[in-house]
Amino acid sequence: MATPAAVLFDFDGVIVDSERLHHETMVETMAGQGPATPWEFYRENLMGLDDRGAFAVLLKRAGIEPTPEEVRRRIARKAELFAQHAAAGRVPAFPGAVDLVRACAAAGPVGLCSGALRSDVDPVLAALDIADCFAEKVTAEDVPASKPDPACYRLCVARLAAKFPDRGIAPAACVAIEDTGDGIASARGAGIPVVAVETNLSAAVLRAAGAAAVVERLAGLTPARLAALAGLARTPGFT
Repeated sequence: MATPAAVLFDFDGVIVDSERLHHETMVETMAGQGPATPWEFYRENLMGLDDRGAFAVLLKRAGIEPTPEEVRRRIARKAELFAQHAAAGRVPAFPGAVDLVRACAAAGPVGLCSGALRSDVDPVLAALDIADCFAEKVTAEDVPASKPDPACYRLCVARLAAKFPDRGIAPAACVAIEDTGDGIASARGAGIPVVAVETNLSAAVLRAAGAAAVVERLAGLTPARLAALAGLARTPGFT
């Protein structure tokens, strides 16, 4: 049965249940400046962006010029707050996520494509004991533009292909796992089929964004099942 040449995971909303904490710490960082930012606004307008993109939106809404210096200052403050909450155990893994990461790593190369800061990602992966499962990690610092730009997925696939030249790693032979419209657009823009997980958005929204398949949860999935959901098993010559 076919398995992906590589599996590329998003982080927030796929491996860990952290989107509401990102929302909370963004609101705290804005300190009441600008209009209120309820969860619905975050989910519909900010989820899937990296902190650079999100704070650019929030600062403009508040009538504050989103200069690079101002955006960096807000990102640094949010990172402090997020780290404090993460250390208190407020970034749990979704059921089945850790098992799927490990199963994929046992079957072939695994990458991480996240709009989060590396300082947000690395301690959580270490705490979950899956840091070594990822052959490559691309985070916000590695690319000039956030999702939906495809830069992060293109970079991750290129790095994996260079590191594993005998694996036949090309975008169409990989699978990305995403949970947002921007994430799906990013992966698809890089030529990678997407299996979306229904953690924060509805299946209808995720399918409309271009996911090849939508699952309610990661629990019970295998690399072979991901390949089938993404249509890789039906690709001529793909084994």
